[in-house]
Amino acid sequence: MPGFHLSLGFTLLYLSLIVLIPLSAVILNTLSMSWEAFWRAVSSDRVVASYKLSFGASLIAATVNLFFGTILAWVLVRYHFFGKKLLDALVDLPFALPTAVAGIALTALYSANGWIGRYLEPLGIKIAFTPFGITIALIFIGLPFVVRTVQPVLEDAERELEEAAASLGASRLQTFSRVILPTILPALLTGFALAFARALGEYGSVIFIAGNLPMVSEITPLFIITKLEQYDYAGATAIAVVMLIASFVMLLTINLLQAWTRRSTRRS
Repeated sequence: MPGFHLSLGFTLLYLSLIVLIPLSAVILNTLSMSWEAFWRAVSSDRVVASYKLSFGASLIAATVNLFFGTILAWVLVRYHFFGKKLLDALVDLPFALPTAVAGIALTALYSANGWIGRYLEPLGIKIAFTPFGITIALIFIGLPFVVRTVQPVLEDAERELEEAAASLGASRLQTFSRVILPTILPALLTGFALAFARALGEYGSVIFIAGNLPMVSEITPLFIITKLEQYDYAGATAIAVVMLIASFVMLLTINLLQAWTRRSTRRS
């Protein structure tokens, strides 16, 4: 193809400037630390608790979005009803809304004096300043990734295959599990990965509703910001490297699973 070498060179240069060089700087800064200092920075009790909270809440939020986002995408594609365009536009609201605004809005809703929290608090259900509240914030910001990934695949799906399955006696559950699900499964995995990655690095919408209580509702990005404010750049990059490696391993696993799913679909 004409211009391939120029396009490839520009692509590699742009990717290096935007992604590879900053990530390399993080890793190189960490290499200046001794192993003992690195391990001490990334394995303290509060940091480990933040790992568990960040990864656990992100995983739960991505899983919830995978289920309800798929249902929402299905409704937007397969049904026609009044207000459909408005609902479709509202899906993109977390994209456009500043994260700090989202955090303040969620806190106003679920705090003890909030519109919803005031009714849940007497029942012993506390959302704001708990891991539960963090998970809700991550669900809010991650939902569009699943919907917008699955929706185009559902729109392009061949209805004839579903009709053929139904004419051959397949139930609705069998049609979905054997015809529709294999088609949209790679998109589901992609949406899950995007929602998980976004939730893992989210900061603005979480710090307001989290309360940042030690060993309870402290997220890992908050620790990185705290280290930077204390001019502990080595400690901040050490924690960032752990997050980077863990995220890379999980995303690589999902990508491998996607490739395996595509191969299995083609064979069948």
